[in-house]
Amino acid sequence: MSDPAKTRRHAERVRELVASLVREIKDPRLGMVTITDARITGDLREATVYYTVLGDQTEQAATAAALESAKGMLRTRVGHALGLRHSPSLAFSLDNVQDQAKEIDELLAAARNRDAEVQALAAGKQYAGDPDPYKSDDPEDDEAEERVGAYEEKS
Repeated sequence: MSDPAKTRRHAERVRELVASLVREIKDPRLGMVTITDARITGDLREATVYYTVLGDQTEQAATAAALESAKGMLRTRVGHALGLRHSPSLAFSLDNVQDQAKEIDELLAAARNRDAEVQALAAGKQYAGDPDPYKSDDPEDDEAEERVGAYEEKS
């Protein structure tokens, strides 16, 4: 097993190589693809390449098929460029960062709407009790505070 720094360097190099080699694929099914990340195992035998595609589900499926058909050529070229004893096998995985970001934006908008509703309900309302329930003008409370203060001085 190689050290983690070497594994990260190889993963970054795989990402760069695949990103540059994708432009050379002449498959008409290949859409507008962006290579976002690559992960490689500690033994440098298997690499997972993450990508995004602009378009709908059919374009994503077509791009996945195009990448699968070009996997052999990409593996050969990546293996030669890395100079490793064994070329890592490539697996392509659709990176759905855009969908997750859209979902997070929708959740944040819903939270903002609920906060606005609470603010609208709270406008013009008063607290059920006193504004400061711990403060009183009762002279007996002042005497109690003096006794506590005297006790603390003795300790």
